[in-house]
Amino acid sequence: MSQSTFLNRQALYLRPDPARVVVRRFGPQAEPRDLSHTDKIRANHIVERVLSLDPVAAESLLAEVLENFKGRHRNLLERFEARADEMEEAFATHGEFTQVQRRLVGSYFLHEYSFEAAALFNPSIVSHPDQSGAPPGGRRFVLSVRAVGEGHISSLTFRSGTIAADGSVSVDPTSRLASIATLRNRMARLDGEDVEVTFSTDGDISERVIFPVTAAQSNGIEDARFVAFEEDGKIVFRATYTAYNGRGIRSELIETSDFLSFRMSPLRGSAAVNKGMALFPRKINGRYAMIARQDSENLYLIYSDDLLTWESGGVALLKPQFPWEFIQIGTCGSPIELDEGWLLLTHGVGPVRKYAIGAVLLDKADPSKVLARSREPFVRPEPSEREGYVPNVVYTCGAIRHNDQIILPYAVSDTFCNFATVRIAALLQAMERHDAGMGI
Repeated sequence: MSQSTFLNRQALYLRPDPARVVVRRFGPQAEPRDLSHTDKIRANHIVERVLSLDPVAAESLLAEVLENFKGRHRNLLERFEARADEMEEAFATHGEFTQVQRRLVGSYFLHEYSFEAAALFNPSIVSHPDQSGAPPGGRRFVLSVRAVGEGHISSLTFRSGTIAADGSVSVDPTSRLASIATLRNRMARLDGEDVEVTFSTDGDISERVIFPVTAAQSNGIEDARFVAFEEDGKIVFRATYTAYNGRGIRSELIETSDFLSFRMSPLRGSAAVNKGMALFPRKINGRYAMIARQDSENLYLIYSDDLLTWESGGVALLKPQFPWEFIQIGTCGSPIELDEGWLLLTHGVGPVRKYAIGAVLLDKADPSKVLARSREPFVRPEPSEREGYVPNVVYTCGAIRHNDQIILPYAVSDTFCNFATVRIAALLQAMERHDAGMGI
């Protein structure tokens, strides 16, 4: 399968920028009521030192801090005050603070974090909910990207751009500023927490960063596979992602209608302890459907009646069959609906842990039936794409159909992103029919 016959790399690179920073909690990370005795003592020592400053010195210090960080964040004073509010219960013994003192105290319990200093990778793409200003015959899109900073902590961030009628892609300029979502609601459940986060309407979508907010996510929100999900005549943008706490993982669901407010919920059931779950963009025969890898090697088709409960089992769909995927196969995003069936992009892992991207065609009415499969991958690491944080990897978390092409954002060596376009007809023609002895 020659890539040159239907794959066009656009050389449109999105690279990590260590100059982009957010302010996040420094010092005690837990809720004030959960702080250890030692943490409370140390925090109060810091407060005592701030309160020991005379009013003129305190005001001068706050002005110096604001001048030093000028232009690096929006509404920095509000962030100082919000952090002081979070810590108020721990500071109850100190009585009333002046406004200057509160702001200074807040500043001592925050730090700058370069959220994409190490990597910006594993993208997925959906149509933008606001298509105003789209080019004739084209569309606007939202790109989700996994960002990695100090400590290998992963967060979720976004870009916007346009696809022209001919499939050429352009990405809007990235804002210098960035901010973490505000936690609006937290609901405890037996199996975890539902949380709602939101962003201000100020600024650009590229400023929005969803940072871990629950214990299960504490070391990362990884590999969101967004899809425009059609239900009851409306479009909701949903994504499965991997929550990582530094020791174990589980799959969770995030959903939004506007990319301003988001709800994140843990998935239940035995299938949710695995990575790489990809949701179909609509119900199949009245049920939610997912492609999942339950055993670290093979892909299965599973169903749910409530969207949040996913049990192992289902239909064994695909297993490693060709040399480029002998170690394991997995999803590369949600299935894409074509006239011919469901196009599922897959990744395979081969010799020397080399990742490549292939494709499978599933029956539209019954996606448990495999109609065709690529014997060879159609995206492999090019010589210029082999070096990075994790060498020899090309990977995507979701593509989109545009006219007669697939718009494919993909990651290079777990470091940066590029875009390619794929001609659908040529890709389907290059795939081998299931009835030619493909098996599963």
